[in-house]
Amino acid sequence: MKHLLLLTDGMADYKIPLLGNKTPLQYAKTPNMDAIAPHSKVGMVHTIPEGYPPGSDVANMSVMGYAPQNYYTGRSPLEAVSLGVDLGSADLALRCNLVTLSEEKDYSEKTMLDYSAGEISTEESAQLVAALQAELNSNLFAFHPGISYRHLTVWKDAMGKTPVLTPPHDISDRKIKDYLPSGDDANHILDLMQRSEKILRNHPINIAREEKGLHPATSIWLWGEGSRPSLDAFNDKYDLDGAVVCAVDLVRGLGICAGLTPVSVEGGTGAVKTNFAGKAKAAIDQLKQGKDFVYLHIESPDEAGHQGEPQTKVWSIEQIDQEVLGYILTEMASFDDFRLMILPDHPTPLSLKTHTSEPVPFMIYDKNHPEEGPTQYNEETAANGPFISSGPELLRKFLSGKW
Repeated sequence: MKHLLLLTDGMADYKIPLLGNKTPLQYAKTPNMDAIAPHSKVGMVHTIPEGYPPGSDVANMSVMGYAPQNYYTGRSPLEAVSLGVDLGSADLALRCNLVTLSEEKDYSEKTMLDYSAGEISTEESAQLVAALQAELNSNLFAFHPGISYRHLTVWKDAMGKTPVLTPPHDISDRKIKDYLPSGDDANHILDLMQRSEKILRNHPINIAREEKGLHPATSIWLWGEGSRPSLDAFNDKYDLDGAVVCAVDLVRGLGICAGLTPVSVEGGTGAVKTNFAGKAKAAIDQLKQGKDFVYLHIESPDEAGHQGEPQTKVWSIEQIDQEVLGYILTEMASFDDFRLMILPDHPTPLSLKTHTSEPVPFMIYDKNHPEEGPTQYNEETAANGPFISSGPELLRKFLSGKW
């Protein structure tokens, strides 16, 4: 039996007047989802345990079959694994976003204009992170480049520190005053953020971006702290040899920690626009090469949700249906037994521009064991189906086919 889990990050949403009082998933043209929904198990799953933040780290860990209550140590350590950064037992990893802040002289009076600095390219950001490392590297902090606006800072020998840090995508268009680092030794982190602005504001990369009408990366924003993770091997837990196809360090690192083979795709960006078709082909290739399970992660809907752009989110869902699911369904014919699950990790409502912890819709299609399902797959039809209380429980049902 071959298993493919298609994780459509942040796809779930609320009904929007601009879309005829439909969710983006309801509004989008999804002929391939519509084709299998009547033969699938469609329901809702709660991926975020009570008391945990609705981040992609917690949610993807849950969907991948690892109860966050037992395994979660923070977001950034997973990204460190993906980047090949070896964390000491007393080190803290922090996500280092390149962001665009407004131009007020007083740092605390600035507004979060763009949590991604205009989805800055990896090539541009690598030069900016190199400048930060050259100027800010110390016996306490080091900077490591990642992908696009997502980078890593390591705080050495900081075990036991408990700063209160806020994800920048949670405060889009808000003054940062009430969301600056606070708590234990937060002054070190705030100092780095303030000093970074002096380095970045007049960097040639940013000057060139402004001349092109693009958002410059004017500051770093540190968040998502955590210590070195340890996961049981996916093969030991589920007796399956698997791979993870993604363009986001968080999910790649999670897969590596689980013992899944990481697969990168040329043109995979972790942004709204990505190589949808290339990711689908890479996932199917892994199954053809002998893998039993592939976790295929698409970030696009989540980014559109954070940007608050309804038509962009609809477009991203339609690309997933056409470029990803269409290819998967065609190639499915080459396998004797094939089971497919589609779901978001969490909602990213356009009206809020951030994650929420409500249950999300799932759809499971078994090539040789069709179900009697609804005419379409979306939040509304899924609410009439079975409710699963956790991601690990849903994964077990998906892998076993037993309900």
